[in-house]
Amino acid sequence: MDTRTGLPIVGMVGGGQLARMTQQAAIALGQSLHVLATSHDESAALVTPNVKLGSHTDLDALVDFARGCDVLTFDHEHVPTEHLRALAERGVKVRPDAEALLHAQDKLVMRNRLHALGLPVPPFAPVHEVADVVKFGDEHGWPCVLKAARGGYDGRGVWMLNGAESAGDLVPRLLEWGTPLLVEQRVAMRRELAAVVARSPFGQGGCWPVVETVQSNGICVEVLAPAPDLGERASQQAQELALRIAAELGVVGVLAVELFDTDAGLVVNELAMRPHNSGHWTIEGAETSQFEQHLRAVLDYPLGATDARAPAVVMANVLGAPQAPAMGPDERLHHLLARYRDAHVHYYGKQERPGRKIGHVTLLGQRMTDVRERARLAAHWLSHAVWLDGYDIHGGSE
Repeated sequence: MDTRTGLPIVGMVGGGQLARMTQQAAIALGQSLHVLATSHDESAALVTPNVKLGSHTDLDALVDFARGCDVLTFDHEHVPTEHLRALAERGVKVRPDAEALLHAQDKLVMRNRLHALGLPVPPFAPVHEVADVVKFGDEHGWPCVLKAARGGYDGRGVWMLNGAESAGDLVPRLLEWGTPLLVEQRVAMRRELAAVVARSPFGQGGCWPVVETVQSNGICVEVLAPAPDLGERASQQAQELALRIAAELGVVGVLAVELFDTDAGLVVNELAMRPHNSGHWTIEGAETSQFEQHLRAVLDYPLGATDARAPAVVMANVLGAPQAPAMGPDERLHHLLARYRDAHVHYYGKQERPGRKIGHVTLLGQRMTDVRERARLAAHWLSHAVWLDGYDIHGGSE
């Protein structure tokens, strides 16, 4: 408990942009957010006064960090499971706990559990040798998808295999490096969706509108809220599916369920038990942001309203350009805000490099096509400081 305010202290393991944006929500709630970061140059450490340096893989550092906190949560899923269990044995409130978080850390554990619950997942199998992949591909069809069971994100740790030859080239190397693997059927999907929900220890649940996520090279580039042309029934099914997963796994905090939208219905792709890229739009676009909601949930406060504030909200990620623009980020921001005065820009305090998420921009409006075009232009301008698709950032086509 913070003796100055009489309010609890939340500790967040990880100093990335999720912790940075959680700090903004904590200020409004009067909370003291403490962050465990690996350096003072991390995104959250640049804006958060209560920072301890240490690694999420160092149990002693975690124990020391937890001493000053009422509850521990995360901006990533990479804390070793045995460390989380050791913290719980010492009486630390860990939310989500080790048994829940394991399903976001290990894709094979997640697939097995969801399959046992009768929830929609692609056909899959563990991989111990090349023959496992070849057998699976012959049974379920090529190409198939090889995944690292742990550690992959933003397209990393995912490989498309076109046949036995490509499996024979790749799988032995990955196994030799100690990478745990699984293979899945390639899903014929129409698009990708995300259902972001929150759950408190009391069992209260809340869900935002289901969104469409647009990927490029394995990285999310746009989030469209609500997902266009999804329909009320399908949207409700996605929300109920996500809430059921949260309850069955005992999740506390925000849960993002990434989904494939297929002709046969929804299929679960991935889980994230923390604020998620597909929920950044909620900062300006919903009555309660995912960051505030995560704090409310881990503290067991009543959850906030999740209604959208506009008929169409689009979040576009700002990615580092292939070549650094001559115009600096401050000048780019100046021009953007002069052109789109209603744009909401979030820079993460990161150095620019090709393909890296350095921020995002959110716009709200009445029509999805119009809002999406402006968000795409804004994000591209902040990345490249050049025209996009024949449009000039200062208005209109060429």
